[in-house]
Amino acid sequence: MSENYLTLNLVFGSVSFSFSPQAARELKTAIDQLMQSLKAVAAKTTPGGGKVNPQQPMEYRYTGEVFLEIFCNPNIWPTPFAAKVLLTVRTLNIRLTTEAELTRVIEDVNQYLELN
Repeated sequence: MSENYLTLNLVFGSVSFSFSPQAARELKTAIDQLMQSLKAVAAKTTPGGGKVNPQQPMEYRYTGEVFLEIFCNPNIWPTPFAAKVLLTVRTLNIRLTTEAELTRVIEDVNQYLELN
């Protein structure tokens, strides 16, 4: 695939689509904020952590050659490493909606940014 294609590895298979480096940086920023929320939830759920303050969900949207939406509610995952995201990739002719492991999405975005 071309360098301008982002490949996201799913539990079963993968999906690749045209994605700009700028959009990948914005996605990385959104994921970094999500990680902070997940860490805050994980810290509060440990013994002696105190009351859990609900964190805002991550809702990332990108519209280009494809429509990409990534959603994650940090309040339902015990640790960042257990978290999954709801991923939707849509064009005029196809719509794919599935779950993906957050850690794998992070690796895929970082790899894309290293190449671009």
